[in-house]
Amino acid sequence: MSDSGGLERTLRDALRGEVDFGAGARALVTMDASNYRRVPLGVVAPRDTADVSEALRICADAGVPVVPRGGGTSIAGQATGTGVVLDLTRHMDALVSVDPSARTAVVRPGLVLDRLREAVRPHGLAFGPDPSTRSRCTLGGMIGNNACGAHSVAWGTTADNVAELEVVAYGGAVHRIGAGWAGAPAGLRELVAGHLDVLRTGMAAAGPGSAVGPGPRFTRRISGYGGLDALLPEHGVQVARAYCGSEGTLGVVTEAVVRLVEAPAAPALAVLGYADEGAAADAAAGLLPYGPLTVEGMAEDLVPGAAGAGLLPRGAAWLFAEMPDEAAARRLARAADALDALVVADPAGQRALWRIREDAAGTATLLPGGGLAWPGWEDCAVPPARLGAYLREFRALLAAHGLRGTPYGHFGEGCVHVRIGFDLVSREGVARFRAFSGDLADLVVAHGGSLSGEHGDGQARAELLPRMYGPRVIDLFGRYKDVWDPRRGMNPGILVRPARLDENLRFEVLPRSGLAADVARCVGVAKCRSADPGAAGVMCPSYRVTGEERHSTRGRARLLHEMLAGELLPDGWRSAEVAEALDLCLGCKGCRSDCPVGVDMAAYKAEFLDRHWAGRIRPLAHYTLGGLPGWLRVLAALRLARPAGALAGLPGAARLAGLEPGRRLPAPAARPFTRWWLGRGPSGGAGEGVLLWPDTFTEYLAPQAGRAAVAVLEAAGLRVGVPRGRVCCGLTYVSTGRLDRARAVLRRTLDAVGPVRGPVVVLEPSCAAALRADLPALLPGDPRAERLAAAVRTFAEALQEYAPDWRPPRVDRPAVGQTHCHQHAVLGDAADRRLRALAGLEGGLSGGCCGLAGNFGFERGHLEVSRACAEEQLLPSLRAAPPGAVVLADGFSCRTQIAELGGGARAVHLAEALAGALPERNPQQGRPERPL
Repeated sequence: MSDSGGLERTLRDALRGEVDFGAGARALVTMDASNYRRVPLGVVAPRDTADVSEALRICADAGVPVVPRGGGTSIAGQATGTGVVLDLTRHMDALVSVDPSARTAVVRPGLVLDRLREAVRPHGLAFGPDPSTRSRCTLGGMIGNNACGAHSVAWGTTADNVAELEVVAYGGAVHRIGAGWAGAPAGLRELVAGHLDVLRTGMAAAGPGSAVGPGPRFTRRISGYGGLDALLPEHGVQVARAYCGSEGTLGVVTEAVVRLVEAPAAPALAVLGYADEGAAADAAAGLLPYGPLTVEGMAEDLVPGAAGAGLLPRGAAWLFAEMPDEAAARRLARAADALDALVVADPAGQRALWRIREDAAGTATLLPGGGLAWPGWEDCAVPPARLGAYLREFRALLAAHGLRGTPYGHFGEGCVHVRIGFDLVSREGVARFRAFSGDLADLVVAHGGSLSGEHGDGQARAELLPRMYGPRVIDLFGRYKDVWDPRRGMNPGILVRPARLDENLRFEVLPRSGLAADVARCVGVAKCRSADPGAAGVMCPSYRVTGEERHSTRGRARLLHEMLAGELLPDGWRSAEVAEALDLCLGCKGCRSDCPVGVDMAAYKAEFLDRHWAGRIRPLAHYTLGGLPGWLRVLAALRLARPAGALAGLPGAARLAGLEPGRRLPAPAARPFTRWWLGRGPSGGAGEGVLLWPDTFTEYLAPQAGRAAVAVLEAAGLRVGVPRGRVCCGLTYVSTGRLDRARAVLRRTLDAVGPVRGPVVVLEPSCAAALRADLPALLPGDPRAERLAAAVRTFAEALQEYAPDWRPPRVDRPAVGQTHCHQHAVLGDAADRRLRALAGLEGGLSGGCCGLAGNFGFERGHLEVSRACAEEQLLPSLRAAPPGAVVLADGFSCRTQIAELGGGARAVHLAEALAGALPERNPQQGRPERPL
């Protein structure tokens, strides 16, 4: 079978799972979280072991390689390939069973780690290995890479926690392996018997020429088939353990029996401060006799300002040592030779400190002063006693090559994470990457270390394995691979007979300008694939509803990458695959803040739509929703708001407007906000002057929010003004991809506003975000744009900054509702939370996205996803609200969604909630409405 079409048909006929050789499906899996890109023939999502076996038989008969893939979070390139990719997350993601008494669980390979952890937590148990990607990495991927995580000091690697594996080999044979030779492939026992000397003497991490000699083995020897010596008779012939870390090169795991550990009931955290990174690294090994669960390390260049803010003890580097209980943590803190120490037993306090450490992982990707750092040498490990010396030499090696990177990681096991500012585009930069890689490999080996300490070698490091292991070990690796995979069809080019580390770089196919640089920011760590209900943050609402990769931020970035590359998706900006994936992007901007590298898919979608529809008639919704400010202004000028409202309520009105027929269109207000303002008289405030922005939603659809804001701002002693000319943030034109129109509107707005002399208060969060972020991006050469963007304040920010001594009226009621996604992503809500607390509005607002998201929820085909987004966090919070709760939502979209789906709840802007509690005022100034 020589053609891909014939292979696709054969697979479709034989399998129950999905088979997709289309360009879109292939484009989604060309990359993982590494620097590498390989284009597959097709993607198969098997339903069970029988499907996997049949797929591997068919591919072997056709001579087509196979790559198993879990969450695609591998950082060394091992989850990419040129043959058939098996997506094991779509169907083979079950937690089959849990046996609390035996402390074991049976899992399928596509099960996400956090789902297992949540399921066993009620039994007081946990799965010990816990990589930072635990909310989206899969058990199969962890087995493939022998993943570790922060708690491996106490609980070991994945290999230490696997009892049995069901594995399907290339060709379709199914093996059930554990301890002993039962189930092992033919020839494995003989291979081991013939190489006992190599397994006993050659598997130490240090290679020939090492300054420290073979030395003792250490736990983070992950590189190559690093667990092969588990097959020795004195080690119990642990075939399953030896299989772990094989990176998909031997077969496909279809089921695993994993061991669970007892989770400590009340762990405590000791944070230890040291003078510098070297001192912290030198001290880490000395903490191990005290029985820590974790010993994590980082220096001040990773968390600038954290020490000065009082969040960490004195020092310029820190160790985070988690202990089983508070008494143990205090004993360790007293015994440690640290400058300063902090012991935290409170779970909330520990979570806050761990967030500093977890955020550091994202910080490492962003270089000081701009630029991005890349994986490739993310997780080298040396024996813990050598870590301080190694780090000093590592920093010197970076400087010698003119590179930058910020180390951190699992200091208790000598494993260092670092992303480095390689230039992987120019010929000179790639040559430097190659030269540095060789020098660093030599440095690691000189310290008796492992090129990979937990993420595997993939394509990034496998070429350099001969520097770590002698030729007899490398030969044994090849023989071991061939026993399992004699036809060499499993993930070729990885570990054995590897590709060069500077081949297949994902950047080389991209153009050198425009959107390409933004799209390349996506490093693929897949935080956007977290689907935990109620998870903090916003990203990515459509993925959380559909569970499809193309609806994740990463998936969309990958499709844009391939569109710009032009190989798989040759239609460029007219690409149907990209348009389909972006159609369910809500434009929530959650990725702008929640993505570790700040991918802004809403901005990329706007640019794509602008180019996709250039020179063509657009969908009607782009004109009705995109031109909403103009339509509303005409209706107001002609005094047609009331009849327009009546028409909006008629069945079929939305369909005639090209919108979702299941939606009821909001009715315009009879009296726009500025008409009320002009008839009201001068502001009653006497203090600092603020300009209240009459955004489209406040002006024409919710003027009560504007009137309430005026009342509160004046009660706080501020003097309120309103722009005299016609102003608009251009948001509706941006969100529908009419960027030239948005620029024209924004230029006219800047002309109308004139010189900005004070704060500009914007009540609608989406409009405030557009003025603060989109305005300067769309008009980069206009200094007026920067000045206006810098002047924008939310309602709460204005009160906090310009009336700091004012205290709001006490409402003293519980509060529920929705924090607008643009506020979360662009503006922040710290001032809002403080203002609510001062007013006695107790309780947090829900995260996530309301699902209406401006024009998104009104567009055809989006109703089901829109409502499902609301059901994820917002609607459950409303149903659980205590009696008498105030429903708060500053965004007009959020209030509209709540009105439709909230079971009779009426949401109000925070300004309305506060205005309703103000004492009565002078009738000439207008009495605040009391919506509560």
